[in-house]
Amino acid sequence: MAASMLKVAVTGISKCARQVVPVLRTYSTSKALCQGVPETVWKLGRLNHVAIAVPDLEKATALYRDVLGAQVSATVPLPEHGVYTVFVELGNTKLELLHPLGEKSPIAGFLQKNKSGGMHHICIEVDDIEAAIVDLKARKIRTLSEETRIGAHGKPVMFLHPKDCDGVLVELEQA
Repeated sequence: MAASMLKVAVTGISKCARQVVPVLRTYSTSKALCQGVPETVWKLGRLNHVAIAVPDLEKATALYRDVLGAQVSATVPLPEHGVYTVFVELGNTKLELLHPLGEKSPIAGFLQKNKSGGMHHICIEVDDIEAAIVDLKARKIRTLSEETRIGAHGKPVMFLHPKDCDGVLVELEQA
């Protein structure tokens, strides 16, 4: 059917070069498009946030609030993660500004290598974080801790090793 519609559209264009003939496109949702993608018991959700390590949290907060006009949260210390966080609301997602808290902060090490700061990680929601972790470990994706921890939104999170995720530090968060 789709091939015949395309044939009609192409034929129509060749006969009447001045007349625009709409081309109908149909998209298949059959399994053929999903070959090689195994079924899982968990699903990826939306992008929750992009985290940015910043050397000066007050300056970065002022940039997003005062210059760009975004709504920003108060600074929240997360000593169990070694960071101060500020969330910047963007409508369809958030930015998480990260600044070191304490001597063993992973953000301090990141900022030593990247003096101006930069993108640290992305956070994607999942509908079942425990099932996701079991499945990903079975697929040889390393996690940065053995068990989930409670993240900045009060929900369980897990970080995936960037060497197993195309160079990107990925945080999974329970939706």
